[in-house]
Amino acid sequence: MKLRALFLFLAMVFAALPAAAQDKRIALSFDDVPRGAGAFLTPDQRTVRLIAALHRADVPQAVFFLNPGQIAESDGGEARIDAYVAAGHVIANHSWSHPHLNATAAADYLADIDRAEAWLKGREGYRPWFRYPFLDEGQADKAKREAIREGLAQRGLSNGYVTAESSDWHIEALTVQAVRDGKAIDMDALRDFYVESHVEAAEYYDALARRTIGRSPAHVMLLHETDIAALFIDDLVAALRAKGWTIITADEAYADPIAVQAARYDTPHAQGTLTEMLAWQAGLPAPRWYARNDTRLATRLFVERVLHETPDE
Repeated sequence: MKLRALFLFLAMVFAALPAAAQDKRIALSFDDVPRGAGAFLTPDQRTVRLIAALHRADVPQAVFFLNPGQIAESDGGEARIDAYVAAGHVIANHSWSHPHLNATAAADYLADIDRAEAWLKGREGYRPWFRYPFLDEGQADKAKREAIREGLAQRGLSNGYVTAESSDWHIEALTVQAVRDGKAIDMDALRDFYVESHVEAAEYYDALARRTIGRSPAHVMLLHETDIAALFIDDLVAALRAKGWTIITADEAYADPIAVQAARYDTPHAQGTLTEMLAWQAGLPAPRWYARNDTRLATRLFVERVLHETPDE
């Protein structure tokens, strides 16, 4: 009897403790697939290297959010998508033409989703998830936001939301521009900047989620199909694990109860991570986003650390 009471007491103690570091879980997602040539690699080279790096890092499954309208503009686009699926990853809808919902009529936006869905449905690795381009869910237009939510539900699609991101698209854009300008890039510094930014973002948004919903949800990290990802994703995964993160499948992440909130939250402006939106809804003060999501700060750090130049004030 005493032993049973002890076990009960210990269970209560552990239940009251904050989630341990090893309880932090995160899935990897890649947007804007297939992309064209980047700063260092051809599209085919990028896919080969990205698949190899994900395998080397023992990532169980990533999700690639597709814009089928880009296939004709990207070398080997369809074959590269098939290669991701053959490697054990999954694919989902990111719209046909990557429009801003804020600047598009609801009917036209849904038609764009339908066009992409027609290409995707029935393909190996398909998942019924839709990720809003630019994470733009209508911004301040609540009527449009609700119209798209209703349209997604009617189509059997759920929100392919993001809970953590560090504006990697901006790091990629800065890198591409530096290469075009003929500037010397410190590749070790670029790797460190990329990895550090994503790990810090994961930690920041996890802490924000704990403050908002009282627990660490299964996170989804926003990445893009970039050369930098292909070069450094295994370094990023290693750094996340060193911080106590477990890399999980997208299937596991989107099964988290927080997914229900992606179709329900109500904020004055809807664009960004689900973590940020829920924190705003709960009344947490700004900032509710990772510091380097401010592109001015990210640019200054990139210039200083990667290009070893003095940034413009």
